[in-house]
Amino acid sequence: MPRYFFNTRIGDDLIPDAEGEELPDADRAWEVAKAMVLDLLADQADQSMLLTASLLVTDESGEIVLEFPFSEALIGGPGESQTRH
Repeated sequence: MPRYFFNTRIGDDLIPDAEGEELPDADRAWEVAKAMVLDLLADQADQSMLLTASLLVTDESGEIVLEFPFSEALIGGPGESQTRH
């Protein structure tokens, strides 16, 4: 099963995910990214700068699989994909 890494970009800073997570495919990585972002936004509601952050999801070779802007987690209803991947 492929391993995906969920790296957080806030402005010019990148917080790398050294461990990653084994997931069946990029669609599941998108679902995990959205859940992670929603959890972070709920825990850090007073940090409005997080709305400008994004998760850069990479594969084991370091290639970007998808970029998930934190602000997109707040758009659309269940089952509506606003991010292209």
